[in-house]
Amino acid sequence: MSKLVPVEIIAGKILEVRGKKVMLDRDLAVLYGVPTKRLNEQVRRNIKRFPEDFMIQLTWEEINSLRSQIATLKNQPIGIITSKRGKHIKYLPYVFTEQGVAMLSSVLNSERAIKVNIQIMRAFVQLRGLLLTHKELARRLEALEMRFGEHDNKIKVIFEAIRQLLEPVKEDPKPKIGFHSNR
Repeated sequence: MSKLVPVEIIAGKILEVRGKKVMLDRDLAVLYGVPTKRLNEQVRRNIKRFPEDFMIQLTWEEINSLRSQIATLKNQPIGIITSKRGKHIKYLPYVFTEQGVAMLSSVLNSERAIKVNIQIMRAFVQLRGLLLTHKELARRLEALEMRFGEHDNKIKVIFEAIRQLLEPVKEDPKPKIGFHSNR
């Protein structure tokens, strides 16, 4: 994979776990072009660089929750929550916060790791910007509703419709394109 992954695709791999924006070790390994085992091996060798607010090991309950959030077991993208060969994982995966991802660039010392890390940081910044925009829009909408909400029930219906439009849309995962063997 000589080209870098677009920021929008990386942003789609950012999940929320325990109230934090994180990325799965498997997704990061794919982006960095290394096996998940190697990524986690480097983390273990440099464990002092990854305190609890940088890296979290998921519980079985969180894994099951992510499975249902992302997709059905058979249609999951890039190895998320499944092993390469089967439908079940052997080890509890790790997730990395933005600071943890930044720290990964120091333990995965390759040219690709540096470039991918820059893309990932841009994705986190873009996501943070979108969240701030939504919060500001919601705040302004609430102020307008307070000012005009008492005048007419029709305006309240409009505000409710706008609120529904602001809610994030849950999209079904896109099916993989191309030939697939039944192995």
